[in-house]
Amino acid sequence: MIACPLSSFRLALGFLLLLTLWGVAPLRGEEPSIPIAPGDPWTRSDILLPKDFLALQKAGSPSYQIYQVGFPFLYKAGHIPGSIYVGAGKDPEGIEALKKVLSSLPKDKKILLYCGCCPLDVCPNIRPAFETAKELGFSAAKVLYLPHDFAQDWTHKGYPTEKGG
Repeated sequence: MIACPLSSFRLALGFLLLLTLWGVAPLRGEEPSIPIAPGDPWTRSDILLPKDFLALQKAGSPSYQIYQVGFPFLYKAGHIPGSIYVGAGKDPEGIEALKKVLSSLPKDKKILLYCGCCPLDVCPNIRPAFETAKELGFSAAKVLYLPHDFAQDWTHKGYPTEKGG
């Protein structure tokens, strides 16, 4: 049999393509890598992916109390059903409002905080809100992972959304 260099090239190219695609986590069904910066107040276990949050809600596990800690116009444009707007986490008034609503809850209550104004890694609201919840002793506080913004990571994926408020 005569070796054909073109066939070997195609085989090698196909193999490289397969290896490249295998390196893409979502194509393997794996969770995306969630970058956590050294200064972030949370760990990986403090973050919930939207699909995981929705699965927990459907499974009938104890509900999360959900707080939107972003800007009011974003909440009015669309928010997670049942979420409560408490104010922007970057503002002292927003933090005081969060403290007030959390003061009536038991410390082991599951709470979920989200903003969605911009990419999570630069969001001015979520860090102060999460730090406040932890400082108040809410060990089950979680952050909803919205790497880009609420529209792209929630609304455009068809997840349940309410408007107004």
